[in-house]
Amino acid sequence: AKSLAAFRTDLGTEMSRVTVVVQTEFGRRAQENSGLGTDHGRASMMLLMGGGVKGGKVYSNWPGLESEQLEDPGDLQVTTDYRDVLAEVLFARTANRDIQAVFPGLQRRKVGVF
Repeated sequence: AKSLAAFRTDLGTEMSRVTVVVQTEFGRRAQENSGLGTDHGRASMMLLMGGGVKGGKVYSNWPGLESEQLEDPGDLQVTTDYRDVLAEVLFARTANRDIQAVFPGLQRRKVGVF
């Protein structure tokens, strides 16, 4: 958070020309494993900031952490395809209308972050 805040401060008014996407490459399981850690999981998260981003909100359909709400073997459910978010960034910030060239076969669903 401090690094992103410092980056935003350093850019000042130029931040309106920039979009930052922070994305993990994998999620984590909801429960500890036998080594007191958590294994890689499916669901993850992204952070966006910059010009045009409708910030201050969590965009999700939160399924919950109860065992019946998790996918086997204990992963959070994926509720938003990361490609939908990235496609929205491309569409809004680069005017790229050929999303299929970037994400072939994606049935784009609007997330609403812009």
